[in-house]
Amino acid sequence: MKTKKQLFGVLCDGTEVNLFTISNGKMSVSCTELGATLTSIVLEKKNGKTIDVLYGHSTLDGYVTSTSFFGCIVGRFANRIGNASFSIDGKKYKLDKNDKENTLHGGFDGYHKKVWKGSLVKEENYVGVKFTRLSPDGEQGMPGNVKLEVYYLLDNNNNLTCYYTAKTDKATPINITNHAYFNLAGNGKILNHTLKMNSKYILEVRKGLIPTGKFINVENTPFDFTTEKSLGKDIKKIKIGGYDHCYVTEKYNLEDKNCGCPLEDSDLVEFCKLKELENDVEMQVFTNMEGCQLYTGNGLHGVIGKNGVKYRKHGAVCLETQCFPDTPNISEFPSCVLEPGKTMKAKTIYSFNF
Repeated sequence: MKTKKQLFGVLCDGTEVNLFTISNGKMSVSCTELGATLTSIVLEKKNGKTIDVLYGHSTLDGYVTSTSFFGCIVGRFANRIGNASFSIDGKKYKLDKNDKENTLHGGFDGYHKKVWKGSLVKEENYVGVKFTRLSPDGEQGMPGNVKLEVYYLLDNNNNLTCYYTAKTDKATPINITNHAYFNLAGNGKILNHTLKMNSKYILEVRKGLIPTGKFINVENTPFDFTTEKSLGKDIKKIKIGGYDHCYVTEKYNLEDKNCGCPLEDSDLVEFCKLKELENDVEMQVFTNMEGCQLYTGNGLHGVIGKNGVKYRKHGAVCLETQCFPDTPNISEFPSCVLEPGKTMKAKTIYSFNF
């Protein structure tokens, strides 16, 4: 198993940004300190063909100017917060309105544009990269100084573990995810990818994709992936031009709601299996989070990606494991508030078979 560190580029203020690569001899993963961003996942097929299954950019400047969140960490609260505000203990906090009247992925000052401190990790059974950052009190309008750690760990079984921890000195909502865009063929559209989910429900949403607090059973609807089907089979039936919906994982129990901000290394559940048949590539997703946003790259058309390639609508799929959107404002959802003295421990594994 190998590790590598190199200079990725220099920001306009003179800050050097590093790129890290980890490899197990069968696949390699690269990531950078800007946004704690995954920049590539390259699979080395037995026939000698290599496939980079991750969309993104070839240069640091591409990520600096990008508005697509390719492969980055989003937070302090991933997804949407309705009306760009919430209250804790009777105090109201106002956030950026960067998604019409709502806040999306932390607002204008998101984690994806911050430089994290990266370091290589090497153990007997895995190699990885650790990123750290202090999110100061008041950043994005959020309360509390939050110490963050992000780990990307690769083992010999082609499991890429994404592990996020956080500690705070003041009660604060927290919801961290990686915004990786996957195309298991490496290019083209993902409509022929097949998907099977262990999920019977999605969150009902109102205008602006803000949850209402209610759950919708997916049975006999275009949202049903409980049996394997292609992403393109029912996508034209989705009024917003594709999937951009939060599915409920088996970590959430509609009866006891025993979930929310994960505070320990709780057991993972298998959420889904994504397949690309032509190249015989499969990816399973395991997580200890209660939700996962399925996004089918509805806004990718015309975005310039790696090697100058112009990406297309539905060119990639995101599977963003997370707490439920707008949780700070919806009492029916498990709390996402992290309290002082507690440690958030969120984990997701992307497991590849090729």
